[in-house]
Amino acid sequence: MAAGQIEHSYEVDLNWVKDRVGILYALDLPDEIQVATPPQFPKGVDKTWSPEHLFTAAVSSCLMTTFLAIAEHSKLEFKTFSVKSHGKLETVDGKYMMSEITLRPKLVINHADDREKALKVLAKAEAACLISNSIKSKIIFEPRILIHED
Repeated sequence: MAAGQIEHSYEVDLNWVKDRVGILYALDLPDEIQVATPPQFPKGVDKTWSPEHLFTAAVSSCLMTTFLAIAEHSKLEFKTFSVKSHGKLETVDGKYMMSEITLRPKLVINHADDREKALKVLAKAEAACLISNSIKSKIIFEPRILIHED
């Protein structure tokens, strides 16, 4: 590896349980996650995390962690941050793919004067999200900024 280059590894193990259900776990994490084929597919399982949920969640949670780092560095004060995300699965050239992820972050800031700064921080977070930058899905970004009223 070249000087100054960063490399990290993340190991996740999966054990099949039965039917279309498996358990994801990582030795460095305390919780397991049950995953299954989503109910839209043959023998899919209702009310269980699917690869499609996890894919969408990876993009959404990366946006949050990137936003938090940039907001801290930029000294942006805010009251709350949340993201609604929507993953779109479709067939493209005869193959299933997560073609599009819509991210709708909602940021509540403390002061109206910080609105422009907040928009810049959100835009930087969207551009710097390593998961978004690692996938070929189209990312639709629809941020909303609200002012906290005491």
